[in-house]
Amino acid sequence: MEEDIYCCVLDQRVREKHPEIKELFGNDPNLIWWVLGLVTFQILSLFVVRELSWLWVLILCYCIGGTINHSLMLAIHEISHNLAFGHSRPLSNRILGMFANFPIILPFSVSFKGYHLEHHKFQGDEKLDTDIPTYTEARLFCTTFGKMIWMFLQPLFYAFRPLLTYPKTPTLLEIINTCVQLSFNFFVFYYFGGKSLVYLGIGSLLAMGLHPVAGHFISEHYMFEKGFETYSYYGPLNRLTFNVGYHNEHHDFPYVPGSRLPKVKEIAAEFYDDLPQHSSWVKVIYDFITDPAIGPYARIKRKHAGFAKDD
Repeated sequence: MEEDIYCCVLDQRVREKHPEIKELFGNDPNLIWWVLGLVTFQILSLFVVRELSWLWVLILCYCIGGTINHSLMLAIHEISHNLAFGHSRPLSNRILGMFANFPIILPFSVSFKGYHLEHHKFQGDEKLDTDIPTYTEARLFCTTFGKMIWMFLQPLFYAFRPLLTYPKTPTLLEIINTCVQLSFNFFVFYYFGGKSLVYLGIGSLLAMGLHPVAGHFISEHYMFEKGFETYSYYGPLNRLTFNVGYHNEHHDFPYVPGSRLPKVKEIAAEFYDDLPQHSSWVKVIYDFITDPAIGPYARIKRKHAGFAKDD
């Protein structure tokens, strides 16, 4: 690991100076109610969507349905850290994650947990951190037009990259996740029609691509300033995304729920205020696409322990 790269290793220093941050650890029961409310809203919206024209379906996919589904994805991110029911009730967290997964259409909540926790533990590892684009992605999508296409297709890369670079044997919970999700998808198609299924599925894809809330995918770990690997964003879109923008704080304290991450920054402001940060996820997307110095290759990538060293 390069000595001059900052990659969220403040936690020990912050803990020593601000031991009161430990009081912020633990689950947030409000997360359960947010998930119930968002999923219920999406299901009720199907009664409206099935009567609309295709043009309005696509508009609502992007503006409303996709945004809500993206919020549910980030609720699943919180749930993967056992922040809904706490670490003493892991199965309850997994079941809630499957429920939050319903409107997203693609079954991923159980698989996400395993890959995401390794992202935290082995950030930058070229094999274990599947958040990092492959060399093929970096080479093929390095122009302005190419990066725009890559952003649009980002949900597909994000979903299928782990299957190609770091496949794992499916667990029983993953199989259950897939079965209940496919059952829900059939239920939507059977009772509400294909238009409603498209509303949910396409909304998920659009909101992970060229969409304001998708800016967090780029803002979190793409190296906009040399020597800094992780960045926070403190803008208003955090209200829609369970404060995922507080990303330095999240990586330093993954056991603090998103609702309390602003308190971490408030308590330990001297550690976080002077770090490079983003003020707009829309600007992050624009800069990523238009700036030739930034692209899928602008990530810190460390050799996996079992790989041969570079020449």
